[in-house]
Amino acid sequence: MKNVVIGLLGANLDRGFGPDRWNHWRPTVSICQHEELLVDRFELLYQKKFEKTAKSVIEDISLVSPETKVIPHVIEWDNPWDFQEVYGVLHDFSKNYDFDPDHEEYLIHITTGTHVSQICEFLLTESRYFPGKLLQTSPPKRETDIGPGRYQIIDLDLSKYDRIAMRFKQQLRDDISFLKSGIHTKNKHFNALIERIEHVGSRTTDPILLMGPTGAGKSQLAQRIFELKKAHKKLKGDFVEVNCATIRGDAAMSALFGHTKGAFTGALQTREGLLKTADSGILFLDEVGELGIEEQSMLLRAIEEKKFLPVGADKEVSSDFQLICGTNRDLHANVESGQFREDLLARINLWTFHLPGLKDRPEDIEPNIQYELDRYASSAGTHVRFNKEAQRRFLSFSMSGQALWKSNFRDLIGAITRMATLAPGGRISEDIVEEEIQRLQRSWQPIVQDGDSIILERLLGQERLAQIDEFDIPQLIHVIKICSKAKTLSEAGRQLFNISRTQKARPNDADRLRKYLAKFSISWNEINNI
Repeated sequence: MKNVVIGLLGANLDRGFGPDRWNHWRPTVSICQHEELLVDRFELLYQKKFEKTAKSVIEDISLVSPETKVIPHVIEWDNPWDFQEVYGVLHDFSKNYDFDPDHEEYLIHITTGTHVSQICEFLLTESRYFPGKLLQTSPPKRETDIGPGRYQIIDLDLSKYDRIAMRFKQQLRDDISFLKSGIHTKNKHFNALIERIEHVGSRTTDPILLMGPTGAGKSQLAQRIFELKKAHKKLKGDFVEVNCATIRGDAAMSALFGHTKGAFTGALQTREGLLKTADSGILFLDEVGELGIEEQSMLLRAIEEKKFLPVGADKEVSSDFQLICGTNRDLHANVESGQFREDLLARINLWTFHLPGLKDRPEDIEPNIQYELDRYASSAGTHVRFNKEAQRRFLSFSMSGQALWKSNFRDLIGAITRMATLAPGGRISEDIVEEEIQRLQRSWQPIVQDGDSIILERLLGQERLAQIDEFDIPQLIHVIKICSKAKTLSEAGRQLFNISRTQKARPNDADRLRKYLAKFSISWNEINNI
């Protein structure tokens, strides 16, 4: 491997003419005076106005190191302290230089030049535009000494430095543990997911989409991402959370984008809006699939241009926020049904993470139980523990197929809170556990008539039925009853959409009904076979 040095001429430090020039340290010449550092080629960068000094340095290098070939390069900038200009010139040089890292080792000399040029050389080397190592030179310890001084080669591949690498690894472990609230989870898929979220969340300000069933922890994770970025000084603003299912129509527009005084009846004063409140921080839109089409349009523009128009205003407002969205819906299905804008989904779908439900992480139930007991102790000021038999019984039930955990961690938190509150002397007994198991099982039973329950169980199976929100069950039962009596999908669609179909130029009742059934993974043939 040949050694190639790339360095800027030192307009002051490298200057020297006449015999006295050897009596002071000149960094560029000194590089070639070290016997243990053989320089095969020196790429010397300098401005045209310093050509006299450059020629003198080249001649002196040929005297102290005849084997070193010096290649001069004239570069120009108007202001050596203008970061953008200097970086641009050096960046262009790196792009146009024919590097051959398989046969040559490159040393980037950062001792000469202004502080700005040294920083630019560092950044270009760290980002591998200069595929080499840094070369730092320094004069002899005593001014009276004559000689080449000292040099140090710095490899910016930090993974090669054990202590630094260990610090990075420990910081990564700490950050991942923070996102998991310090819970030592065991599920490999979930742990890998959190590690990826940590990696992405700490490096990007692009939108993040958290998908998963109700109670899977989307809101808590979004809050943790914010706190982690805040701790690392990655943002200055606040965490603003909005449940989109709780706002509709004008109220949604006003809550999100704000309004001016008198914009509508009841607008007695100007309202800033939650997007503006989240400026320089994070906006978490939970249940983003519940937003109306008009709000979705304004949100898309606010994401892309960081600007939006409050209700009743004639002047735009700017807000630079990072967006995190949460949903338990299939947004792609909502796009197909016309309920969600395709362009908005494309914008928020850059980083999408699917959080598993509690039922899919049985090995993590035990550490989460302990975490919730500790939380209860912190809030209630009372330490509560299971007795041995009670803990075995509750864990056995929690990890079995009997535990549906329809609301995921909300169910678990509620169960632990109730049992801890009822525990005499701070000990949860088997009787308390059995009472809680029965209560949970009752809460997971669908609120439907017996005959309807049989139809749905036969069609979906108990496990799939348990994953459907109670809100959707009565409507689904009605749709199935209509379908079971109709001869064709189109006939059933015409009956179900008999009002809204009149408002469409080309009603496609069969397609609308097919997409509705697909939300629950039900086909027309399955209904006809029950």
